This record gives sequence, C-alpha cells and structure tokens, in this order.
Amino acid sequence: MKPVEPVENEVKKGNLYGLGIGPGDPELLTIKAHRILTSVPVIAYPTMESGKVFARAIVADFIRPDQIEVPMPLPFSVERSSQPYYDIGAEKIAEHLEAGRDVAVLCEGEPMLYGSFMYIFNRLSKRFHTEVIPGISSTFASAAMLGAPLTFRNDVLSIMPATLEAETLRDRLAVADAAVIIKLGRHFAKIKTILQELNLFERALYIERATLPNQVIKPIAEVDPDNVPYWAIVMIPSQTNPQ
Repeated sequence: MKPVEPVENEVKKGNLYGLGIGPGDPELLTIKAHRILTSVPVIAYPTMESGKVFARAIVADFIRPDQIEVPMPLPFSVERSSQPYYDIGAEKIAEHLEAGRDVAVLCEGEPMLYGSFMYIFNRLSKRFHTEVIPGISSTFASAAMLGAPLTFRNDVLSIMPATLEAETLRDRLAVADAAVIIKLGRHFAKIKTILQELNLFERALYIERATLPNQVIKPIAEVDPDNVPYWAIVMIPSQTNPQ
C-alpha cells in the first residue's frame, strides 16, 4: 500500500493554553504560566462591559509589544446571556490556531474552578491541542490573606456562589463543615440574613479583592451591603480542634 504523503505547505495548528494567572498579585503567577505567557504570539482575555480588563492588568508587565492581543467582551450581568459572546471569542481564537499560532487565554484564579476559560475549553478543546495551566484560586488565596485555616482532618469544604437561591444556600450552609461563598456583590444582604439565621454570622470572615493592593479585610458586621464588590468572599472556617 502506497504511504500517504503529507500535504505540501500544510499549516500545523497552534496550541491552545488556558492560563491560570491567580487572584491578582502578579507575583503569584507560576513559573510555567510565565513561560507560556511570555513566549506565545497571541494572548486572549475577557473584558467587562465597563471596559475594565482585570485579567490583562494582572500580567500587564509581562506582555510584549509584538504579541497579538484578542480582547473578548463578555457581559457580567444576569440579564444577558454570555453564550454568543463566548462563541465569538472562541472563533477569533480559532482563526489564530488554524493559522498555526499558539494562543494563551488569560483566566483569573484557577481556570477549571468557576473560570471563564472553561467556556472556551468546551468550544475548542476537541478541535485543537489544549493545555490548562493551573492557577491559585481566590478562594484559597483568601484563606491565606485572612490567616484562617479552612479545613482540618476529615472536614468537607463547600464552595458556593452567592447567586444561588436563598433556600439552597441555607440548606447547604447548614450542613457545611467549612464554606467559602463567592460572587457576593449585590447578594451580600441575602448572605448576611442566612448567616444570622444559622448562627454563623460571628464565625464568618470577610475579604475583598484578595492579594491586590486594594485588598480589604474587615469584620463582617461592618460591611456596607450597598458597597460590596463582585470580587468579595465570605469564608466560614472549620471549627474542628486541630490539637
């Protein structure tokens, strides 16, 4: 049988990287993430409707002028579906991959834990070679910044978004050994009420923008519900005696 000869001038497809860049402090970037970030020809990242580009800002000092940048505008409001925006972003990235250019998609925190890269992964990983580079999640960075161990021994940790219905949150918090509540924003008042009902309010810890220069840690009783950012977390550490 005659061997199949390679197609002349066939372009090898590029590699897709999901780059976990951590919670905000650029010094928390891993060595591997830094190597890929500074070597790929194309960098993609989500942008907010307000025009803010948080992911790029974290690694701005490492981006070269000759690298191609692909902003991906995404709606961060519950009223608007993000699906068509991810479709558009994925196809922009695919154009570069088809042309043989490697692309690193920046993702705050850990790409596979509530990360925006998961939606790009689902759209492109079957078409292109894909590698995910783990990053430090804001949930665990917050525990370090608060100086509060999350779990001991056989504790079960629950991570839950504040966007859940109140009844669901109440049921899950009621049986949690330890918990991290993310995506607070306008949902803080709901969370506060639930914590008070479950007698967890005094145990709860509060942090905003963990590891960033404008990080805020304050007693949860002093938090103004009208001024809680999306990047805020309530942590309920374990009560297990570590002795």
